Amino acid sequence: MTEEILAMAQKLGRVGEEELETLEALCQAAELEVAGRLREGLAPEDCGPAYVLGCAWLALAGLAGTETGRTPLRFTAGEVTIQEEGGDAPQRAQALRLQAETVLAPYLKDRGFVFRGVEG
Repeated sequence: MTEEILAMAQKLGRVGEEELETLEALCQAAELEVAGRLREGLAPEDCGPAYVLGCAWLALAGLAGTETGRTPLRFTAGEVTIQEEGGDAPQRAQALRLQAETVLAPYLKDRGFVFRGVEG
């Protein structure tokens, strides 16, 4: 299923050939992470396309987390200047992880919440 996840991540993230090896490793890691978090009795196949999509977004979040910020781009033509600032990698990684968590939520074990009873 890693090949499907990799293909989806490439399409969603418009990832170039130079990042393909890193993205493939991140897809494998995302697949292992999500498989380990599935609710009891569920297999990746039970999640349908949400599994591939969620893993792809998770891998892209990892890729965004490796960016240290884009090199600032400045282009001037006559009186028009276009400038792009970098540094949005942490926010992008967090947003992609949230997308993955949201699409996979119905299939994942609960995290961070335990109900132990009410004193009465």
